[in-house]
Amino acid sequence: MAAALRLARQHLGQTSTNPSVACLIVKDGVIVGRAVTARSGRPHAETQALVEAGERARGATAYVTLEPCSHHGKTPPCADALVASGVARVVISILDPDERVAGRGVVRLRDAGITVDVGVLPEEGHRALEAYLMRQVERRPHVTLKLAISADGMIGRKGAGQVRITGPIARAQVQVLRAQTDAILVGIGTATADDPELTVRLPGLEDRSPVRIVLDRRLDLSPGSKLVRSARAVPLIVVSAEPAPQSELEDGDHALRRAALEAEGVEILETGTVTDLLSALGSRGISSLLVEGGAVAARAFLDAGLVDRIQIYTGPQSIGENGIASPFDRRSVPSGFTLVNSARYGDDLFEEYEREN
Repeated sequence: MAAALRLARQHLGQTSTNPSVACLIVKDGVIVGRAVTARSGRPHAETQALVEAGERARGATAYVTLEPCSHHGKTPPCADALVASGVARVVISILDPDERVAGRGVVRLRDAGITVDVGVLPEEGHRALEAYLMRQVERRPHVTLKLAISADGMIGRKGAGQVRITGPIARAQVQVLRAQTDAILVGIGTATADDPELTVRLPGLEDRSPVRIVLDRRLDLSPGSKLVRSARAVPLIVVSAEPAPQSELEDGDHALRRAALEAEGVEILETGTVTDLLSALGSRGISSLLVEGGAVAARAFLDAGLVDRIQIYTGPQSIGENGIASPFDRRSVPSGFTLVNSARYGDDLFEEYEREN
């Protein structure tokens, strides 16, 4: 099961709207079939692993990180495929809270005479599938807030655009995080000051860029920005406020800015609150969201109580004069979060905090 959970992580952020699930088929101590949910979300892991195993699946044990589906969707149920294959035993890490499954997969397998064991490495299973579980149970994405903070508690310098706070190892770690996430979000202040692209730039992972999202109440994002210019290659959602009173629309300028962005392939999403935004993202199958900048966006999610994980990268240098203060640093992490991991990436300190249940 530990091997299956490691395999499941390979396609994190790439299988929407389905979870990234792994399946290993083992016979006589040998893995005869292995697969992870395809990057399009289909085919599922179980059917792929069974195809690889072929006749060797008969009498074998299947290790699956999430309860096999039992309902007919765009593909037949995986539980039925396991029954047809002749496997003797199925080992499951965690049950699927999807109301169409929710234990029915286990019942289907047991009714067919297959031995089923549930709850193997359940904590690890919940962690591997935390984003999917959040969307199923809470109807919203799992939110990670990432901050790169200087030694003096700053996240940037006023008027300086992008300021490198961390070294190449830490920056590469952030690229991997992006590649494992469904969507990445910044505020309009960061989008304007830094002109980022928010794509994955590590060699070999360039095609794993997440959906980009910009909080931009007035639709001030420039059509000439890197984000907009790449909107047809990598999806870009600009989140504006719900329709404002005419006095705030500057006599039609708002409509003109909207039209200019939409002409470049940008999707405009109107929401009232951060909570509404997360509900809208969850409804379209986005299970994980990385909030990457800046201070205003970070504070909005924190104040709404909608941050599930905090990752802090602390660099060794100070920014000093004209620095943009972080909403907090490693010495003042908001209450309700517990340190679960720390590491050194060159000269940078990485710390990870999770929200207490």
